[in-house]
Amino acid sequence: MPIPDFQSTMLPLLVFSSDGQEHALQKTVEVLADEFHLSHEEMNELLPSGQQRVFDNRVSWARTYLKKAGLLENTRRGYVRITARGREVLKSKPARITYAFLRQFPEFVEFQTGVKEKGNEEDSSGNGETQTPEESIEGAYSRVRQALASELLQTIKDHSPAFFERLVIDLLVKMGYGGTRKDAGQAIGRSGDGGIDGIIKEDRLGLDIVYVQAKRWDGVIGSPEVQKFAGALQGQRAKKGVFITTSAFSQAALDYVSKIDSKIVLIDGNMLAQLMIDYNIGVAPVAVYELKRIDSDYFTEE
Repeated sequence: MPIPDFQSTMLPLLVFSSDGQEHALQKTVEVLADEFHLSHEEMNELLPSGQQRVFDNRVSWARTYLKKAGLLENTRRGYVRITARGREVLKSKPARITYAFLRQFPEFVEFQTGVKEKGNEEDSSGNGETQTPEESIEGAYSRVRQALASELLQTIKDHSPAFFERLVIDLLVKMGYGGTRKDAGQAIGRSGDGGIDGIIKEDRLGLDIVYVQAKRWDGVIGSPEVQKFAGALQGQRAKKGVFITTSAFSQAALDYVSKIDSKIVLIDGNMLAQLMIDYNIGVAPVAVYELKRIDSDYFTEE
């Protein structure tokens, strides 16, 4: 089953707390994971940032929302228990606790808007938010990033093959390959030997070399082209290669490189654009937002 959204975890979380005992977040996560029959893979699925597990994030925010509505309360750092209001809510036997449901409590409305209001307000959908704040932010960021990647890729295709070669040099050097940019510039584009477009140092000391194929193509690259590149590596007694393209690789090509002894990394157009964003090649920052959390160590009293 899919990982439940954070609203779906609120009622089970409150029911779990109905024993009146204090509960730590991690124990709550484990109990709810069992209740929702989550697999090991689902439990370990990460947010796009890779900084936190999705289910942990959702349970944490469900707990925060229940606290802000006065249904749970902190007993000590990291622990909560049910309140009298929380017990009253359970007595009413709600089918589901949602964002809209919580807006009947003035404290929750104040938490959401920063303005004290009277209760009994619900959004028109009756459901409210289905994502945690982090998921909303990261989802929006992912969409902006993907749109930028598509724009980057189209811009690359509108430029000359020579420009593409320079772009590849800039990216590989930024990633730590090629020694100096001068070394990399002399290597890329000079070989043309049996499917090899260039030779670049794997590190600044030149302890190993990587053979490079860079193609500004529109069509899907199939296994014959990749096999040709692998054959060229064997002809040079080389074990490492990078095949970079503005298009995509066929499944047959991907399967082929997974079965051969040589280590060949295939970088398609989308991955190329994503790497350019990561290493600030052809892009410039517009705005930076920081997400912060409580520093528990600061509030620890001796």
